[in-house]
Parts: sequence; structure tokens; C-alpha cells
Amino acid sequence: MAIEKGIFGSLSRNRNVEFFILKNKSGTEAKLISFGATLISLKVPDKNGVLADIVLGYDDFSGYLADKYYLGCTLGRFANRIANAKFKIDDAEYKLIANDGHHHLNGGIKGFNRAPWLGTEFEKEDNCGVVFKYSSPDGEEGYPGNLDVEVMYTLTDDDELRINYTASCNKKTIVNLTNHSCFNLIGHNKGGILSHQVRIDADEITVVNSDGIPTGQIKNVIDSEFDLTRLNKISENIGRFRLGYDFNYILNKTSPQELSFAAEVIEPRSGRVMRIYTTEPAVQFSTGNLLNAVRGKEGAVYNVHAAFCIEPQHYPDSPNQPDFPSVILNPGEFYRQLTTYKFSAR
Repeated sequence: MAIEKGIFGSLSRNRNVEFFILKNKSGTEAKLISFGATLISLKVPDKNGVLADIVLGYDDFSGYLADKYYLGCTLGRFANRIANAKFKIDDAEYKLIANDGHHHLNGGIKGFNRAPWLGTEFEKEDNCGVVFKYSSPDGEEGYPGNLDVEVMYTLTDDDELRINYTASCNKKTIVNLTNHSCFNLIGHNKGGILSHQVRIDADEITVVNSDGIPTGQIKNVIDSEFDLTRLNKISENIGRFRLGYDFNYILNKTSPQELSFAAEVIEPRSGRVMRIYTTEPAVQFSTGNLLNAVRGKEGAVYNVHAAFCIEPQHYPDSPNQPDFPSVILNPGEFYRQLTTYKFSAR
């Protein structure tokens, strides 16, 4: 295992943005930056051992400062949408920043994706990684309470990239964290993802309205156009949706918080396989529907369906949906999440 560290950019005269490069014995390499606790590059081998960078991103810090697509970053305090940018805890109503029409999206204008995290690297015999820390103050973007957050990325010699999330608070609040990496298993600059095959272990989705806000209804997807319980080419049913896939799939779990299989993606030409395991109750699956002439790294231009996202998380708008799993975090408790991305080739 090996770690390289350096300066990626600067937020101010006294605050640098650091990069960390993690490498394992097979050559797999993950590059992260402290701004947004962001994964900016992930190089994994294909069936012939040839490495390719499979996540979308930018060449330099200016790209991440201007980013509107959340490429590779940590989302919080609440990933996904909160209806009408408000919610209640007990009898107190909290008004959030509305940054998606009337709604709140991915933590607001200055969410965790734009936070100046502090990173500390570590190295062990069969893995290495970085722990990013951020303290979100009471009232940030409208959220109650101080929230101390840690996000730990670990690259193993078994070609696993693990993301451990931990958070604690001093006042009752809500938490829902995830990573928003946009993947293309052929390579970030190799075209679209319609030939990728996807399987998600989920029989149900949360029904949403035209704004992407859950209605509260749960829909069984078996044998419908939403059904991904068997390997499907993304191209097979994507045309049946207005823009493409962008749905919250409720995972089939035998018990809450168990680390279990969530999804598998296969790219036939390269042979690359990604399997995702998570403790979260759901994943948001989307297909880069809003990408439009985005100037990415290495001269790449990202357009619609250039990548997919599978984001383990709680359901959208959970604070306003009493029948959804709770996202409340109390003082003295810990929010914990583990998501593992396992890579192979065949």
C-alpha cells in the first residue's frame, strides 16, 4: 500500500486544499481532495489489467469550485431532497435554504460538498486511506445543532473502496450522508453508459411527483419498467422515462443497518464489475440525465448519460414522511454508515 499527498489548490491564503492518492498492490488508485471530501479519480484494471479512470471529475480546483453536478463529493447534512425546504422535529419547524426551486437539495448552497474538510492519511499492511473531518455549526443552511462528521475512505488490496461515515450532535437534528461519484466503467472519457448492465436488489421504489418529491407511496417494481432485480442493460428501458433513471430504490434487507449487497454493474467490453454493499436502506439510481457539455478532466466533455450514480442513503424527504425510516440523530447517539465498492474484471 502507498499514499501520496500534496496541495491541490487554495481556498484562502491560510487554507490549502490537499490531495491524497491511495494505491494498492494491483495498481488500483483512488485520488481524493479535502474540499468536499471528494473522490476525484478512481483507476481500476479491466480484464486485461489495463487501468482506466472510471469517475467523472475535473483537472484542477477551479473545476470543483464551479461544479454544479456534485461530482465525486460527500453530500450532507441531508442528501437528496427535502420538500419545501422545511421540516419539523417535535414541535419546532426548521427552514432550510431552498436551492432546487422551492425545495432543499443535497444540503443546500453550502452543503458538505463545499466544506473545507481536514484530511489525515493512514497506512496499514493491507489497506490505506484518509479520514476527513468537518464540524458543521448550529444553523448552517438552516439545520439545528452542531454536527461533527468523519468520512473515512479505505482502499484495500482486495480492490475494495470502503466509505465509513460517522456523525454526532449536541442537539436533535437530521442526518443523511452519501457520496455522489458519477461512474463510467469503460472510462470517464469513453462515451456513454447505455451498454452497462445493472442489477439492484430492490423490489420497491418511493413514488415521486414531478419535482422529485416523494408522495409517500411505495411502489412494487417487479415486471415493470423500473424493475432492476435482474441484470438489465441501461438502454433497455431508459427510453420509457422522460429523462432517464432517477429513482430511490428500497433495498431488500432482512434487518436494518446490516451490511448487505445492494447493486451490481457490469461493463461488457472492459469486463469491469462493480458491486456495492451498504448498511443504508436505499440507493438513489440515476443516469446522468442533466449532464450537458460539462468540461471535465483530460479534455473530456460529459453529456447526457455519460455516467451513472448509485448513492446509498435514506429515502428522499424522510423528515416529512413519518412512515419512512427515521433520519433523526439525538445527542449522545452516533450516526454510522458503511458503503463498500468492490471491483473486479471478467
